[in-house]
Amino acid sequence: MEEAGHAGSLEDRAARALLALVEAARLGGETALEYFRPGERTSADIAYKAGDSPVTAADLAVDRMLAQALRAAFPQAGWLSEETEDDPARLGCEQIVVLDPIDGTRAFMSGDPCWTVAIALVERGEPIAGVVHAPALGETYAASKGRGATLNGEPIRAARFSTLEGARVAGPKGIVAAFAEQLKFKPEPAPRMRSLAYRLCSVAAGRVEIGLAAAHSHDWDIAAADVILREAGAGLREGGAGLREGGAGICYNTARIRRDGLLAAPLEWLPRLLGALPGHKA
Repeated sequence: MEEAGHAGSLEDRAARALLALVEAARLGGETALEYFRPGERTSADIAYKAGDSPVTAADLAVDRMLAQALRAAFPQAGWLSEETEDDPARLGCEQIVVLDPIDGTRAFMSGDPCWTVAIALVERGEPIAGVVHAPALGETYAASKGRGATLNGEPIRAARFSTLEGARVAGPKGIVAAFAEQLKFKPEPAPRMRSLAYRLCSVAAGRVEIGLAAAHSHDWDIAAADVILREAGAGLREGGAGLREGGAGICYNTARIRRDGLLAAPLEWLPRLLGALPGHKA
């Protein structure tokens, strides 16, 4: 994989970076598929990290492959991956690669196809290019700053709607129920999506109107989907202690990488919905 380069306008640099990210994600997906068994337990060995979070041999194999490819493509960038020990030196980098080798590891382990390889390039705290690749579903979501968002190369946009009644809301059942009760509407059921990155991309593609996430997700779960949402006419906001002044988007490459509850929705709806996010503090 060739070095992506750091010259030119921001939009041009982001577009070049996206090509490298998509290529890497597809290679990572091919590696993961070697261990994936549709409808059956993975062939990969499984271990558990602190907090009873699973990690498989596939997660680690994809992480190693992506590290080799992306460190060569972005030699000046810092690095933040779920499966690599965090190096505080990244905080001094203008650019950083943020990735989850397999987002939705529990789905992957059980043979559920809703898992993804998620990679973003962040520059000065903002994700400027991102890819969320779902190999078992044959879907690749991608976006770069100023160039729009796509699904398998075709443009996507977040849903347009005038009322919440009947809106499809994806997220943990308890959080969706509390959110709907706060806003006094009855949502339509949405499919279970164990990959958070995929859930957020479903908002970007207009497959669901609103996406919610519980507290304790991490930057590697969301950074790639964040730029895809932005380029599709939607946005991602954090509630609780993470709410930024003026309701601004999430700033990445800080010491704090663990997030409070999250809301994804079309831009015009975000100010009206954020206060109903469970755990939100006004």
